[in-house]
Amino acid sequence: MPGLYLLALLVSFAGMLVVDARYRLALWSAPVPATLAIIAGTVFFVAWDAAGIAAGVFVRGGSPLLLGVELFPHLPVEEPVFLAFLCHLALVAHAAAVRVAARRREARAGGASRGAIRDEAA
Repeated sequence: MPGLYLLALLVSFAGMLVVDARYRLALWSAPVPATLAIIAGTVFFVAWDAAGIAAGVFVRGGSPLLLGVELFPHLPVEEPVFLAFLCHLALVAHAAAVRVAARRREARAGGASRGAIRDEAA
């Protein structure tokens, strides 16, 4: 079924946007820097793909799931969508990891200070 891969990418991208919005991780906490990072990452990886295509390393496979539209030879329209999704996913995963690490540090610091207070009271 042509276009199924693109549909799966768009659904996944929408899901990542919902997670991002719910927890205010990337686009919803810093929209301009996050957007610039997604655009820069996508442009970088499309250029990387173009270099790989020119070198003969990357070729478009024959999948019936692809839409069949190529931006240029061997670069399907789905590729930039995937790369943008990948860049957004990386931003969300990084922001989530930083948030979890900060909460763990706060919990450890809070637990250590409570222990110190108990020791002083005894």
